[in-house]
Amino acid sequence: MTGNRCLLDTSIIIHAFRKYNDISEKLDNIPHVYISVTAVGELYFGAYKSADSGKHIQRIQSFLNNCFIIETDETTAIIYGKIKANLSQKGKPIPENDIWIGATAIQYELPLFTTDSHFREIDNPQLF
Repeated sequence: MTGNRCLLDTSIIIHAFRKYNDISEKLDNIPHVYISVTAVGELYFGAYKSADSGKHIQRIQSFLNNCFIIETDETTAIIYGKIKANLSQKGKPIPENDIWIGATAIQYELPLFTTDSHFREIDNPQLF
């Protein structure tokens, strides 16, 4: 992976939480790491439904201290609508939250770092 900034998908963050993996090493070399508020919500959902929510919440909060959190707005919503309509026309639905994350990547022109191949169905995002 090259570049000095990227938007993280939830899948990458979960991999980064595991010890001794190459994703954590790659993230350590990117000075500007962004995360959408949608992905933050997904992380907290996972933490709250886990058996040890306190531990997971602390891990999330520690991780977020090293990221820039991006909020959604009307521009994000417009891009989301275009993406969802396009996916519907192609007959290639993907999870709703991933459409929001893809829209955020497009809006802010950030490369998206993900392990989920279904992001390739979205036109225009730059993927790692």
